Amino acid sequence: MYETEQISRTGYNKLMAELNHLEKEELPEVRKTVATAREEGDLKENGAYIYGRQRQGHMEGRIGELKARLNHADIVDCTQVECASAVFGTVVSFLDLDTNKKVTYQLLGPHDADIDDGSISILSPIGSAIVGCEVGEKLTIKVPRGDRNLEVIDIARPEVD
Repeated sequence: MYETEQISRTGYNKLMAELNHLEKEELPEVRKTVATAREEGDLKENGAYIYGRQRQGHMEGRIGELKARLNHADIVDCTQVECASAVFGTVVSFLDLDTNKKVTYQLLGPHDADIDDGSISILSPIGSAIVGCEVGEKLTIKVPRGDRNLEVIDIARPEVD
């Protein structure tokens, strides 16, 4: 039995776009390549056929994974989340007490988060420590590079979901 997984509308749309791209563009192309290679005969030593079948298998596996994830997604409108404490979808700003620098992250799911876009997973060391925190709370988080001492200075909704 699958559990539902929270995901933002943006994350859901990204997964749908990837699924559509794989199903409608890449997989048909790979199938054509495999069919053409099959016509060349001797499949045991046909590199194009072997490689094509492997690629097709990987794509079909990814398609299955995407469909399962999308079917069990709990889409959260992050622009409507409660901001009394840090929860999925909120944008949390901290003061790094060791460097005195402000850091801001949006808390998202593990398949939704992208550090380059300013979001982290609620399952990451920092994300899981922040969930449930309120403004003014100080915490020490163990990360691979050592302890980080943070103070939550703001919790807000994102402007875009």
